Amino acid sequence: MRIAMLAPISWRTPPRHYGPWELVTSLLTEALVTRGVDVTLFATKDSWTRGKLAGVCPTPYSEDLTIDAKAWEMLHVAHAFERASEFDLIHNQADFVPLAFSRMVQTPVVTTIHGFSSERILPVFKAYEDRVHYVAISEADRHSDLRYAATIHHGIRLEDFPFDPQGSEDLLFFGRIHPDKGAAEAIAVARRAGRRLIMAGIIQDRDYHNAHVAPALDNRFVVHRGAVGGPDRAKTLGSACALLHLINFDEPFGLSVVEALASGTPVIASNRGSMLELIDHGVTGFLVNSIDEAVEAIGRIGEIDRAACRAAVSARFGVDRMADRYLELYRSLLD
Repeated sequence: MRIAMLAPISWRTPPRHYGPWELVTSLLTEALVTRGVDVTLFATKDSWTRGKLAGVCPTPYSEDLTIDAKAWEMLHVAHAFERASEFDLIHNQADFVPLAFSRMVQTPVVTTIHGFSSERILPVFKAYEDRVHYVAISEADRHSDLRYAATIHHGIRLEDFPFDPQGSEDLLFFGRIHPDKGAAEAIAVARRAGRRLIMAGIIQDRDYHNAHVAPALDNRFVVHRGAVGGPDRAKTLGSACALLHLINFDEPFGLSVVEALASGTPVIASNRGSMLELIDHGVTGFLVNSIDEAVEAIGRIGEIDRAACRAAVSARFGVDRMADRYLELYRSLLD
């Protein structure tokens, strides 16, 4: 089986720190290569894979401001589809732009929908649902107007997240500094609970950061460590008493939630989007509907068995499970 894996080019694949779509693309690519699948990864030229790397864009546009995102995205997608005849299947992880190329080739196309940035892009997905096989990353993120081939949750490598049986007294916010991710809510909850809050993540909305986050930063009770990657990512996720994931949008998945659980850290999350699929209320964390409920949940965090958090991820969100589900889908389409 010859697979063309089309990654986004906002970040390197795998990312150096932030880049959830690129991370999932890399995890799946390497798991397929381990299974003997012939995978060509279409990504930025500074990306890495044990498969074959094909790239035209020299560096990611979110890391190199000299890269025009629209121009290089067109070149990147065209590069993959111009080679379509070399592959049995194209797996698109790069949002809706590649859909417009799908009828120009005979090769089957699978598209993992990592979420909808806006309802305004839905017409593009609708226009190609008879040609492209869509995969949802959670049941919660399935759009009622679209036809799907499967729902496949993301998977992670558990060995990348050592289990921490103790944690600490600190709370953790791990995500983009953006209103969607609930950074201000995490600060408010930590203050009311009298706990130190460690914050990690890129600043995506500078105005929001300046208004709601920066005034609270004192390098004592509220500390922002910026983007955290590699071993520091795992250490940060595992060394907290709880991850505060008080999102203000219907999140399609939530890699940091699964990564925290794998490390043994329970999660207190807003009961929105895919959180009900990721967190077992009262077992691996708590689903809450208000600031008051989040503060109350911190008082109950000792009820959660950290080993149960890791066991849940091992059973449901491992990279092998994800790869097997995708292989099953590929084979069904090709047969």
